[in-house]
Amino acid sequence: MLKDIKIVDTTLRDGEQTAGVVFSNEEKLKIARLLSEAGVFQLEVGVPAMGGAEKEAIKSMVKAGLKSSLMGWNRAMTSDIDASIECGLDAVAISISISDVHIKEKLNKTRDWVLETVTQAINYAKSHGLYVSANAEDASRADPAFILQFMETTREAGADRFRYCDTTGSLDPLRAYEEIKGLIQKTGLPIEIHTHNDFGMATGVTLAALEAGANFASVTVNGLGERAGNAALEEVVMALKYLKHIETGFDVSKIKEICEYVAKASGREIPVNQPIVGRNLFMHEAGIIANAILKQPSTYDIFSPSVVGGIRQLLIGKHSGRSSIISKFDEYGIVLDEDTAGKILEKVREKAVEVKRPLFDKELMQIYYEIVGYPKNK
Repeated sequence: MLKDIKIVDTTLRDGEQTAGVVFSNEEKLKIARLLSEAGVFQLEVGVPAMGGAEKEAIKSMVKAGLKSSLMGWNRAMTSDIDASIECGLDAVAISISISDVHIKEKLNKTRDWVLETVTQAINYAKSHGLYVSANAEDASRADPAFILQFMETTREAGADRFRYCDTTGSLDPLRAYEEIKGLIQKTGLPIEIHTHNDFGMATGVTLAALEAGANFASVTVNGLGERAGNAALEEVVMALKYLKHIETGFDVSKIKEICEYVAKASGREIPVNQPIVGRNLFMHEAGIIANAILKQPSTYDIFSPSVVGGIRQLLIGKHSGRSSIISKFDEYGIVLDEDTAGKILEKVREKAVEVKRPLFDKELMQIYYEIVGYPKNK
């Protein structure tokens, strides 16, 4: 059912809600430009009701003439929506809790109050010509019957789509597929999936929901977000492109630039083992794997490193094989025979165990000279 998938990036809203992360107004505008130029359908640019610098940053993005639709996050309150209107936004996310634990313990209200409040807010937003996403906070822990009632109510009020929020990251891919498919069949309302990564399944849940028929994927760059973060933009668009063969209109060649800039602006370094953009993704040491890659990269590379601005590297260490040794010395302009490569490899493994890491080029050359002899002019 994968079709017409649209990327909704919330790096500037949910991403900035990462504990300890603050973007300057200049950084926000730069991030928005990068994402828009890369082809993101819609940017959730912040919370206008915060006022002050937040509002000024949003206004600067509106004035920038970006290609993407710009959306503001709002509580189900007319004052919040007024703030979005004042910023010049063309779309609003109207968010309200729908799980009983939130309704009772957080809001101290009733289900009827939730339905009445969200209806009034949507009616108000639509009367001002805004695109509306009806956000169901904590939907993954809500009563399924009430989710349907909420969707029907918001559709009748004029909502353009429904955002299913896995607020606590408690969905698993199988349940996500079943629930989203059922909601679409029963309501026909376009669905956006918004996931959190508390159990490490945000991207998997997002893909499952899209497979079930959701059209909008809510993501953040580098998976920034509350607690363990959100579904990562780079993971979702690359998985759609290379595993599902679905184009989202996102230019994947810009992933490296975007991820590195957001990492710097957020003060959150990209982990070496981060999917898609971590430097370990195309770094190999194990002899069997390195030998296969040297013969044919596609044996282990699902996509070329160049697609995301990466570089393939073969490390020489304890787990290396002869082919890696020969290839590495070929980079130095030195041709090794099998026997010499074997002798070097033996020394390499001893040294790697001693220093507990792969070897540097200087160390490799030292081993080489110890085995074949130093140049006569040395």
